[in-house]
Amino acid sequence: MKQADQKYMAVKHALAAVADRERAVPMAAYMRNQFAFYGIPAAVRRQAYKEDIKAFKRAPAIDYDFLDRCYTDSHREMQYFVIDALAGVQRRLTPEDVPRIEPYLRHKQWWDTIDGLDKIVGRIGLNASAFRPKIEAIMRDWARDDNFWMRRVAIDHQRGMKAQTNPELLAEVIVMNLGSDEFFINKAIGWSLREYSKTDPDWVRNFLDHHRSQMAHLSVSEASKYL
Repeated sequence: MKQADQKYMAVKHALAAVADRERAVPMAAYMRNQFAFYGIPAAVRRQAYKEDIKAFKRAPAIDYDFLDRCYTDSHREMQYFVIDALAGVQRRLTPEDVPRIEPYLRHKQWWDTIDGLDKIVGRIGLNASAFRPKIEAIMRDWARDDNFWMRRVAIDHQRGMKAQTNPELLAEVIVMNLGSDEFFINKAIGWSLREYSKTDPDWVRNFLDHHRSQMAHLSVSEASKYL
């Protein structure tokens, strides 16, 4: 058995050992029954694979073969493991890691994994000054992607960056997506503006003043929450 497969089986066994079939039913239903679940609460799940995360972080190189194996598993908790593992090595990531992470964004897509991975990719731009232009170029491309989940990543990737947010980029990727009738895009627009309003409310007010007529009611409502 390959090392990646051995590590994958270790995580899978750790999660299966604390599975809760009764809890798995409503968890799957909450995600519209698109994915199988072991039925494990987040805190219990993270405790179950804590040692696997520690080992992953200690390794000299990021084992993407192992992560790929985990991400293809049918249970949603295995995708959550990949997100937690990448978060654990986030400061080591560079723009060269994006092509290895992008398949996770493009497969088994739903808001839970998208919203976990977007911040990881976005924060690569904060790891070194030379990285940011490269990440921003990727986000501009993704903001035009045919796949609306990738556009959501571009809109929300600066979420929580506060004063490190690039407002020009935020405006650019949002404007590219105005007029959409996709709920998850309009929600993302409002969410990203709402988060930035905690840092620069005047900027968000000005953006709304200029673009309100083009924005969905949902986006305006979300963006205005703290104004």
